[in-house]
Amino acid sequence: MSRFFTSRLDQLTPYVPGEQPQDRKYLKLNTNESPFPPSPGVTRAAEEEAGKNQLYSDPESAALRRALGERYGLEPERIMVSNGSDEVLNYAFVAFGDETAPLVFPDITYGFYPVFAELNRIPYRTIPLDGNFRIRPEDYYDSGSNVVLANPNAPTGIALEPDQVEDILKRNREHVVILDEAYVDFGGVSARPLLERYENLLIVQTFSKSRCMAGARLGFAMGSEELIRDLKTIQYSTNPYNVNRMTAAAGIAALREQAYYDDCCRKIVENRAWTKERLEELGFSVLPSRTNFLFARWDRMGGEALYLALKRRGILIRHFGLERIKDYNRITIGTREQMETFIAGVRECLEEKA
Repeated sequence: MSRFFTSRLDQLTPYVPGEQPQDRKYLKLNTNESPFPPSPGVTRAAEEEAGKNQLYSDPESAALRRALGERYGLEPERIMVSNGSDEVLNYAFVAFGDETAPLVFPDITYGFYPVFAELNRIPYRTIPLDGNFRIRPEDYYDSGSNVVLANPNAPTGIALEPDQVEDILKRNREHVVILDEAYVDFGGVSARPLLERYENLLIVQTFSKSRCMAGARLGFAMGSEELIRDLKTIQYSTNPYNVNRMTAAAGIAALREQAYYDDCCRKIVENRAWTKERLEELGFSVLPSRTNFLFARWDRMGGEALYLALKRRGILIRHFGLERIKDYNRITIGTREQMETFIAGVRECLEEKA
């Protein structure tokens, strides 16, 4: 860093996104993108709106919020949209966390949580997952902190059940519970019905995964009017025109074509089950997943060694260097053809190792 970089952040460790190498063509199973394109109406809507790009977008994203409200049965005032779900998560950390309201989240979870906390100088603590990489709800009872949970969790793929989420909400009524549901459409159960009973619940979702729009950068939050108003205060103090015209139009179009995305999710769930079976036949230990990825360990080869061996074959998966999970890799689920290519690559690694 330069000599001008603020000393306040000189210990900040930034988030590391999944690699995007350009040296050759890769089968990318490392960033949890959808293998399917957006629905046809999404492209048309974005193209039509591109002709108005000389004008600012609506800072309220009113039409998109109405469409989301119709989809989820909520008043638009209870919804906020954002430039990807990461933006609204960062806003939530800023809005609800400080020295008197620290944060708590699992030790193995989405890597941006500690970065957001450190960037905004918010005290936090982590709670270890159990020996099976599951969140123990009782660890978060009466936490004295704002709670942040990815459900299903990443990178493990394991989900809490609705009654477990409600138990956490009941035991933290004086603090905000932020529930990151980025992967919920692949077999999880959304806590959205609980919004009617718990004013301290904030749910964050994204269009990046199940709606095939990672490149469009569109996320949203659902909560009480008061919580959403707090988030809007941070938005208007940071980036009022946070969702561009084309993305907003694309989001509305996607919500009108839900059947297309339901079918995409169905195919991914089927391919996930097929891939899990093939990996287990090869001797992998695979965690139960309700996401568009699998988290797996292979006793015959370390996590980093397998990642590198597959990369040499033009197949990218995600390896994490954290001590507890260094033997695991995260594998995004693609089309059946892509997963067959992946399994063939793993078999080649096995033959090479023999």
